[in-house]
Amino acid sequence: MGEKFNRKILLEDGTEILGYGFGSEIEKVVELVFNTSMVGYQEIISDPSYTDQAVVMTYPLIGNYGINDDDFETKVPSIAGMIVRQYNDEPSNFRSTHTLNEIMKKYGIVGVSGLDTRKLARHIRNFGSCKALITNVSRDSKEALEYLKKYEMPRNQVPRVTATEINSMGDENAKYHVVAVDCGMKLNIPRMMVKKGCYVTIVPYDTSAEQILELNPDGIFLSNGPGDPTDVEVLVNNIRKLIGKKPIFGICLGHQMISLAYGAKTYKLKFGHRGGNHPVKNLLTDKIEITSQNHSYAVDVESVKDTKLEITHINLLDNTVEGMRCVEDFVASVQYHPESAPGPQDSSYLFDIFAKMMDDWKGGQHA
Repeated sequence: MGEKFNRKILLEDGTEILGYGFGSEIEKVVELVFNTSMVGYQEIISDPSYTDQAVVMTYPLIGNYGINDDDFETKVPSIAGMIVRQYNDEPSNFRSTHTLNEIMKKYGIVGVSGLDTRKLARHIRNFGSCKALITNVSRDSKEALEYLKKYEMPRNQVPRVTATEINSMGDENAKYHVVAVDCGMKLNIPRMMVKKGCYVTIVPYDTSAEQILELNPDGIFLSNGPGDPTDVEVLVNNIRKLIGKKPIFGICLGHQMISLAYGAKTYKLKFGHRGGNHPVKNLLTDKIEITSQNHSYAVDVESVKDTKLEITHINLLDNTVEGMRCVEDFVASVQYHPESAPGPQDSSYLFDIFAKMMDDWKGGQHA
């Protein structure tokens, strides 16, 4: 490139990686993770589930199709950073209205390019997700490492990304009324439900079970979101009160919180699942779906055995739990992202299953 490296990534084990800065030039402590998607960087930087994380993109060229006004998954991105092999600041796309660099500067998202992202992704895979400091190359490494080791990553991030008030999407006269509990919900989720004939009322994560039932929904949806599901105890307790009162469908963090509500346990994965190419087997149909994923935590398989839940989907890469249901209670959930933004669209049928759950409930089959 000619110019000198001006940014560095310092890992908590002392590993130091040099690169070129783009986006915001602030110093930031992040959790380092990687994503294997070939496209979809706009959806990734605007997915609230990445709060406080810096994503290493394993696909080498990022920025080449710019940013458009329609594909944001949240209005105010909360991702910490993006690390890429090659950044392109001259996008070619008729939909593009901004460069990735401009959007990252606007929202305080740090970027580093010009490094071997394969090597960094392998380091995360071998040693696990970790804290890292993204800073100027001139920062004293010994002093920076001491600062990094003392720094405690924020917990309980859901209150930072939830809706601040009740709002709605779709036609009030739609066939189904769904209350969506927003833990950091991607915008394509309510869009998909609207397409499936739903009027969606979006409520903050800490809305009480009583308030949710007062809205008289046909079904309750529990969204994706950042962080450890055990931090969101208020919602886990509310789910316990809602089970059996209305059909419930959850994805990602919502799936994890349903498992906790039933008495199962969750744990943190070594490096998580992030990408658009994860094979998941549907145990009910024997079919394999290629799925879009973004999560650090998983449901403990053994702990499900002592609950009313039945495992319906498994990840074929590591046999982790990818879906559950309780037919008796009209509850179902998946760990991955059926709204597919970005990602393959193998799993959009799950919104039809949610619709059928609401049909059966309205038809009196829950009595």
